Amino acid sequence: MTTVVLLPGLACDAELWRDQLPVLAARHAVQLSEVHARCDTLPAMAAALLAQTLGPLVLVGASMGGMVALEVLRQAPHRVRGAALLGSTARPDTPELITLRSQAIELFAAGRMDEVLRANVAFAFHPAGAANAVLVDRYLAMVRRAGADALIRQNRAVMARADSRPLLPHIGCPLLVVCGEADALTPPEHAQEIAALAPQARLEIVAAAGHMLTLEQPARVNAVLLDWLGSLSA
Repeated sequence: MTTVVLLPGLACDAELWRDQLPVLAARHAVQLSEVHARCDTLPAMAAALLAQTLGPLVLVGASMGGMVALEVLRQAPHRVRGAALLGSTARPDTPELITLRSQAIELFAAGRMDEVLRANVAFAFHPAGAANAVLVDRYLAMVRRAGADALIRQNRAVMARADSRPLLPHIGCPLLVVCGEADALTPPEHAQEIAALAPQARLEIVAAAGHMLTLEQPARVNAVLLDWLGSLSA
């Protein structure tokens, strides 16, 4: 049996997929991965996922979860029947991004986590989402649960990732590439680049969404995922 594996983003947990889990699980065998919470590098996360989940996989990764999905495709392409990358990128961090992450890590270590998280809200959400206090509170509570140590470790893992663009033309399974139209962290051009390089890619740009598109536009994300998963089954 093929297992659909949901891969959360950096410092995220099941809350990121709260609106997707019951809908997808009604039609598919779904597993929520927690390898990002236990491993220190993207290759280690991918290896742990492959070791703990037997059989063919369909990977659905958000942000850093999409990076883990690409690493699984690098390590064991024969195991993957399809991969959906939501708000993710195949590019490595730029020197500027590495500097920003390094500065954030210093603040996390100094006990100033909330200061960084609140500043990040404007980049994580569409303006309408950033103005939604309930939505923002869900996001902040989720990242606070992860804690400063996880934020430090996972940011370091993302900073060290390989450039996955050379991998894309060799991916032999279908890819679904989804991006919020106002994503300021992994903008639509990153999604368009993946779709242009991968042979079997489908691109979806979600209106009125930023980086946290599973929270911001759950109904649209669910419809896209169900349609794509149905096409894999067919």
